[in-house]
Amino acid sequence: MVMPVLAISAKEYPDYSAFLVGLAIGGYGLTQALLQIPMGVLSDKIGRKPIIIGGLLIFAIGSMVAATADTLVWVVIGRFLQGAGAIAGAIMALAGDLSREKQRPKVMAVIGISIGFSFYLALLIGPVIAAKFGLSGIFLLTGVLAFLCVFLVIFVVPNAKNIAPIGDTLPVIQDLKSLVSHSDLARLNISVLFLHMLITLLFVQIPLLLVDLNWPLAKHWQAYLVVLVASVIGLLGLMAAASKYKNAVMQISVGGLAAVFLCMVFSQNSLLYLILLISLFFTCFNYLEANFPAMVSNIAPAGKKGSAMGIYASFQFFGAFIGGVLSGSISELLGIQWVFVLASVLCCIWLVLIKGLNATNRLKRYTLKISKQTTSLALQQLSELKGVVDITVVPDEQVMYLKAEQHFDIQQARLVLNIKE
Repeated sequence: MVMPVLAISAKEYPDYSAFLVGLAIGGYGLTQALLQIPMGVLSDKIGRKPIIIGGLLIFAIGSMVAATADTLVWVVIGRFLQGAGAIAGAIMALAGDLSREKQRPKVMAVIGISIGFSFYLALLIGPVIAAKFGLSGIFLLTGVLAFLCVFLVIFVVPNAKNIAPIGDTLPVIQDLKSLVSHSDLARLNISVLFLHMLITLLFVQIPLLLVDLNWPLAKHWQAYLVVLVASVIGLLGLMAAASKYKNAVMQISVGGLAAVFLCMVFSQNSLLYLILLISLFFTCFNYLEANFPAMVSNIAPAGKKGSAMGIYASFQFFGAFIGGVLSGSISELLGIQWVFVLASVLCCIWLVLIKGLNATNRLKRYTLKISKQTTSLALQQLSELKGVVDITVVPDEQVMYLKAEQHFDIQQARLVLNIKE
């Protein structure tokens, strides 16, 4: 809710500057990026709910600091505090603990859809709330919602022991070094950094451009509604094309982002023109945002999805921080056109980066309990089964992580390992 309004509402503060606006929008991402993995790892040691409740309280405190701020500097401090409530990993792990293995992918998908829907809802209601109650009203609302979520976690969400396989839900410190240097994963990490850098960079400028075109803050939701409807239609077209030409559609999406920013360099004098460009941006953004996590999950070695996703999330939030800072400082020092020049150049670099990215077909993942008596011969036989791509065995947990192609028969694996249903 803050992103589409802060650039306008921040002008009410006596210490207003474009740099501080960028820092306020992106600052949330820095503490999220720094704490995402440590908070996830800590939840495995002291429990999911204590971390989630603690994170919600930190977020609520940050919201209240920002809501009562009389300077933009204190809004920035509040935003950094909000980001310190980095509980995404712990929430995903708790969802894993509370769901059966066969249902776990569906549960994670529902959570992902909820996050995406909340973003679009926020774009529509943020400007409305800010127009009636100001920026402090948005921060106050987010603080109240966070407090309500604490009671939700305590009294509604069931308790669970930490039973979900750690490697597939949470980061494991020992895995981080090898995964950071993994070629395809590194490209995806940098890609999501660029993607969220660009959306934050854009939202430092969009509200100002709309106001310059005599479109008051209270009406911004109308522009965003048109953008979201148009971008969903465009997304359906990209998804249909991606079923046959996945790599090409990914490159077209990045090229589309480059074209949007290049067009913004030369003109922002028409509301229709601006809405058309933003709609194209969101069409490409939505496709990449939806597909990158699936690609990370697919490419990550068996049993290391949690670590891969933790690194991915950290890059994502760090990108938001960089985007806010760059957009604010460059527009203040050089002018808004240079912000869009930078964005277009980054997209061209990004195109080169993803050229060799292997967008592999979706693989299935299995988690199998094994006994200490499981022999190396059985593991060798398992690795030779048709469709098996990758196997990771964690003796301490007595668990095996397995990645396989769609046609793989899990019953054959159970027979080899002598596992009963």
